[in-house]
Amino acid sequence: MSFVFPGGALLAAALCVWASVVNAQTAAIDGEALYQQALHWMADGRNAEAREALLQLLALQPEHAGAWLDLAVLHCNMGQDQEAEALFATVTDRFAPPPALQEAIESLRKQGCRRELPGASTRLRLGLGTDSNVNQGASNPSFTLGSGANATPLMLAAEYTPRPDQFKAALLELSLPLAADGTLAYAQVQARGHNHYAQYDLGALMLGLDRPWQWGTWGWRANAAVGLTSVGGALYQRQAQLQLQALAPAAAVLPGTWRLPAGWLLGGSGSWTGAAYPTLSGFDSQVAELRGLLAYELHGSWVQASAGFALDQGQAQRPGGDRNGAVVGLAARVPLAGQVAAELGMSVQSWRGQQVYAPGLIDERREQLSTLLRAALSVPVAARQALRLELRHVRNEENVSLFTYQSSQVQLSWEWQLPH
Repeated sequence: MSFVFPGGALLAAALCVWASVVNAQTAAIDGEALYQQALHWMADGRNAEAREALLQLLALQPEHAGAWLDLAVLHCNMGQDQEAEALFATVTDRFAPPPALQEAIESLRKQGCRRELPGASTRLRLGLGTDSNVNQGASNPSFTLGSGANATPLMLAAEYTPRPDQFKAALLELSLPLAADGTLAYAQVQARGHNHYAQYDLGALMLGLDRPWQWGTWGWRANAAVGLTSVGGALYQRQAQLQLQALAPAAAVLPGTWRLPAGWLLGGSGSWTGAAYPTLSGFDSQVAELRGLLAYELHGSWVQASAGFALDQGQAQRPGGDRNGAVVGLAARVPLAGQVAAELGMSVQSWRGQQVYAPGLIDERREQLSTLLRAALSVPVAARQALRLELRHVRNEENVSLFTYQSSQVQLSWEWQLPH
């Protein structure tokens, strides 16, 4: 256990003795695992996650004296004086700590809580890869325009069929903590250059703000971001996004008979995304999305599953009009031997247009099912450095063959977490 305030050594030593006596009869295996996870997050400066884990533990074991005290210390480290004072009072009144521990608590209360911000974080990733379809070329070169007696079979030109290529990629991520409660600003810059088809080179810039907070047993997170995307060196898209997420320990949400083990969280998220296409007339859109969330995080492993609905509202002249659909997502990270970690992800998005896509040419309402599969392996090779192997496969199926395509990518990267 680590503390960031003066007198921490005395408090830690007294707490170890006291908590072992007070909690001897109430500590469950899953509760202690959750407690150790919370202490690990506190040591790493991940205050929002640590607070969430401690609240979840207290929902399972309300007489866990050590968790009450650590929660008070956590709020104090985050500069939240009133919350910390109320929790210290709870510890003193409810558990009657021994004199040495009470003295350390009183000393901390007198000197006041201080805000301590974690340092900025910078990550650089450089890689090489190959893509089986850099231009999202149609899987089937034959298609038909019109319908009935006016149907005309045609063949796509070669440049609209799949083009494989190799590429070089770079990613730079920066995050700057703005407050002790976990609020941070972040920036991400990435570029991808192809060996033979420079017209499909990609560039992206994103700037955002992220703020977590606690409301009762619910952990909330708000995010706002703006971004630019270029294709072939020309601006392709401007984007703005707002997102709100809420998660609570499953034990605090579900009836007692449905209780899940420690580490499980339930909640939901909502988002709005506005996209503008400077070079494409009539394609600007606004997408609203609502999802339910099920998450698990314990001992360095995490899994998150989501499912929901989406509505895409476009301009009046956009082919096919507005769209609606469903979305399902699954993501996981699992530590393996040593510092090696594996990641898996799947995303499935369906869309159905509300109108015929292009009357007289494509007399169908466009129906789309897009699936993304991803797997990655990260292997440390030195301090703050790792090799990362990532596999991605996209399959886009549609009732209009012109838009059906699939693409597979393999990328090997070197990643460096820059010191500060």
